[in-house]
Amino acid sequence: MRDLGVGFRYLLKGQRWVARHGKQYGFGLVPGLITLVLYVAALVGLAVWGGDLVAWSTPFADDWSSPWLGLFRGFLTVLLFALALLLTTVTFTAVTLLIGQPFYESLSEKVDRDVSPDGTAPESGLPLWRELWISGRDSLRIVLRAACWGVLLFALGFVPVVGQTVVPVVGFMVTGFFLTEELTAVAMQRRGVEARDRLRLLRSRRTLVWGFGTPLGVAFVVPFVAIFLMPGAVAGATLMARDLLGEEILEEENGDAESQDVSA
Repeated sequence: MRDLGVGFRYLLKGQRWVARHGKQYGFGLVPGLITLVLYVAALVGLAVWGGDLVAWSTPFADDWSSPWLGLFRGFLTVLLFALALLLTTVTFTAVTLLIGQPFYESLSEKVDRDVSPDGTAPESGLPLWRELWISGRDSLRIVLRAACWGVLLFALGFVPVVGQTVVPVVGFMVTGFFLTEELTAVAMQRRGVEARDRLRLLRSRRTLVWGFGTPLGVAFVVPFVAIFLMPGAVAGATLMARDLLGEEILEEENGDAESQDVSA
């Protein structure tokens, strides 16, 4: 359980890092703003035409009497929008990271240099187009897995009691895991760590991942909030990636820098 607190502290440390580096923070806001505009447009469209979509997909209920028809389709419309919000939460990071690959790559590299005992940062040595290709490929895989989880949780939401209590908690934990996978990928890709190896590392310390990603997933329910937290989330995920890989982190406490092996 200790790792839960450690993961949450990495989230806070990332936010503090960007707070001390205002220029990097402002630089990191741009991709989130672009993604927000795209997602808001999609959600507004669903809010306007979601009822029509549900009516079209449930023709068998056309002859139902009132109020059952309205209650049934209204319930499905709410569930559809809830599913869209869940998928938005899960995929917002993936899309933002894909759009902002050059932005977050630079930010993550600066965090590495800042906390590395020797002041250096790993570099992939790959051209930008290759990095974008790898990022897009891995993001698509994560989105597909997240979509499968989303459909499963959507279906379980119909189960009485469990669907209104257990399922939302599990949903946030799943969301937190996928968010962390995406965010740590920025730093790990520069180190040449393949997606399969990243997943193995994260699974080996699930409580650390949940401590970092679950609070972030709860906050990311509101995409507008996600924009302002994303730069710090990338910074915190870089710190956590160093922990997972057993790298040292140069901590600053009371104005004195000291090197600590956080993997110990």
